[in-house]
Amino acid sequence: MKKTVFTTVLYSIFAAVAMAAGVLLCITLSGGTDKSTRVWNLLLSLPRPVTVIAAVLLVTLDVAAIILAATLIVSDIRTRTSRRALKKKKSKPRFSRLAAIDAQKPAAARYEKAERLDLLCERFRNFAASQMGLYYEKDVIRAYIASLAVTRLTVMQGISGTGKTSLAYALGKFLGNDAVMVPVQPSWKDRTDLLGYYNEFTDSYTETELLCKLYEANTNDDVYIAVLDEMNIARVEYYFAEFLSLLELPEGPARRVRVTADSRESDPVLFESGTLRLPGNVWFTGTCNNDDSTLALSDKVFDRAFVIDLEHRAKPFAAPPEQPAHVSASELIALFGEARRTYSLSAPMREKVEALDEYLVREFRITFGNRIMRQIEQFVPVFVSCGGTEDVAVDMMICRKVLRKLESRNPVFVRAGADGLIRRLNELFGADKMRESKEYTARFKEI
Repeated sequence: MKKTVFTTVLYSIFAAVAMAAGVLLCITLSGGTDKSTRVWNLLLSLPRPVTVIAAVLLVTLDVAAIILAATLIVSDIRTRTSRRALKKKKSKPRFSRLAAIDAQKPAAARYEKAERLDLLCERFRNFAASQMGLYYEKDVIRAYIASLAVTRLTVMQGISGTGKTSLAYALGKFLGNDAVMVPVQPSWKDRTDLLGYYNEFTDSYTETELLCKLYEANTNDDVYIAVLDEMNIARVEYYFAEFLSLLELPEGPARRVRVTADSRESDPVLFESGTLRLPGNVWFTGTCNNDDSTLALSDKVFDRAFVIDLEHRAKPFAAPPEQPAHVSASELIALFGEARRTYSLSAPMREKVEALDEYLVREFRITFGNRIMRQIEQFVPVFVSCGGTEDVAVDMMICRKVLRKLESRNPVFVRAGADGLIRRLNELFGADKMRESKEYTARFKEI
């Protein structure tokens, strides 16, 4: 800036001197005053053509200096204007909705004390029935609540109209914080479809409702439910890939989702180098319809999620009126921890599960894996604490997390071994147990 100003002044002085010299010389050549003649006696002693050329050169230099000075002045003005505009641009917040959240001063929330998970499940079931006209079987409610203790992604699949989306929506209502609905589109391919994108023309960020909820979740201890409606209408491994990886990590500095490629001073206060912390009070629920318009979920998604099958609508029942229970995420997670300490997987059941694992490896070349075994150990105690039984919980996990892998095997090979697998289930768990796993295995006999 200082160099530009100095150069502009220098050219201006040169232009003024050249102009004065050119004007005086022109006056002299045109027969000016005696005084002017005396001033330029030395110059006039030269041949007239040389004097004329000198005058023309002085005038030309004068014009050139004026043009250069004017150009530098205009350039300096434009530079100053551009810098003011850039400074104003950087000071303008590009996240208007998140800036509004920063400006708010929410009052301290009052949370309800939840003493037992079984009572919480019963209240939720009665609330959905009495307040929303939604009816679910007890084990479905227990499985959904227990799934929150296992993973941050629950997948509900089944035929249309069985209440997959409504169950997650009702849980948000019951816990005092409405679920955020995210209708998935077939064209979705990356995280910008979930979180929004930067618009260079308006210099603003198009913020999605999910981004606002994730940001808001960092400011309180509410339970946040994000519903990915029709999640398999696009490739989940594409648009949800970053979340699938981050949700596997424990809470900490590494669990941050990238929102922007750069950072500004005017960005939201909770941003750090363009990233936002993925808080531990957020759970995702995806709904899946299996028809010609949808895509099959990959093993990567199934392994990280808990799957609930809703094949039919529950029958209506008379439910007493029930009010919402504003339970904090910390309270809910504490109840999950207490359940694991109180109702850990029993030693006899662990032996049966390991024996089944050996059979599946030997006969079908499929195994539980460390992740699935860890999920069984986390799910079963919470399901029992919700009022269920250990054998039903193990049945759900084996059917939905292990036997599902049979679909990737040769159908003829699986059909030939279906009867043997059912017999082994009877031997290990009893003829009146593992109903869901046996029914699922029997389907392969019809292929």
